[in-house]
Amino acid sequence: MAMGIQAGATTGKANMRDTTAALPVKKGRSLASQTLYMLVRNKSAVFGFTLLMIIVVMTVLAPVIAPYGYDVPSRSPRQPPSLDHWFGTDALGRDIYSRVLYGGRISISIGVLSVLIGSLVGGLLGLIAGFFGGRVDSLLGIGNDILLAFPGVLLALCVIAVLGRGLENVVIAVGIGSIPAYLRLVRAQVIAARSLLYVESARVAGATSSRIMLLHILPNVLGPVTVLATLSIATAILSAAGLSYLGLGAQPPTPEWGAMVAGGREHLRSYWWMSAMPGFAIMAVVLAINLLGDGLRDALDPRLR
Repeated sequence: MAMGIQAGATTGKANMRDTTAALPVKKGRSLASQTLYMLVRNKSAVFGFTLLMIIVVMTVLAPVIAPYGYDVPSRSPRQPPSLDHWFGTDALGRDIYSRVLYGGRISISIGVLSVLIGSLVGGLLGLIAGFFGGRVDSLLGIGNDILLAFPGVLLALCVIAVLGRGLENVVIAVGIGSIPAYLRLVRAQVIAARSLLYVESARVAGATSSRIMLLHILPNVLGPVTVLATLSIATAILSAAGLSYLGLGAQPPTPEWGAMVAGGREHLRSYWWMSAMPGFAIMAVVLAINLLGDGLRDALDPRLR
């Protein structure tokens, strides 16, 4: 009987060793290293990040790697894709591949800048609303509800109608349209965090409200905001492309993906590459950002650790 008990204990210890060995070792790792570890293991996120980096590097190096200038016409208008013009030429004979490279600098910049506006303004307002509550929360909530009552495209059209056409106004319009999402997210996170023990300890220690918000609460809401911002860049690029497609954003001869798609819509059946190539560029960058954002969301989710 004693031998049976000893054998059972030995087997149990062996099983515990096997289970422990099967789990990834996370002791001593910081939150950032754990997040990076899970992100690297996500093949979709790695593919999205790689594709995004390739696109970004190519657009940044457009003056070096583009075979032609973005506004240099040739003697071959509406030429299909070939060895001389990889993406073909448009109605004026301009190389579409070169224009896609230059246009990526504009489209990606619009997406990043508009998200910065929306996240900074919306995040700050959400931080204030969630921390102070009361009338401040009610007033900001009413303003947020008013913005939410407008569809995103309609709100952007209203802003552009006031400010006028142009890329700078498109950035502002798309940024204002993204404020409500950040305000709601940050407000909910702050309301959940303001009653936690470490916040109460900071209050008891005599910390000011601004110090508590910036040093104690804000770092704990940056994870969800980062995920939302990453995914919002893709939405902002699509919104900006839609506004340029309507003629409210980039003006000729500025190469912007949405404007390029609009430039070939009248020749879509006969000269499909004029709209298809910049459309594929939009699809590729949006796909890459969404894959990266999904992987980042999974990596930052504590339930998956």
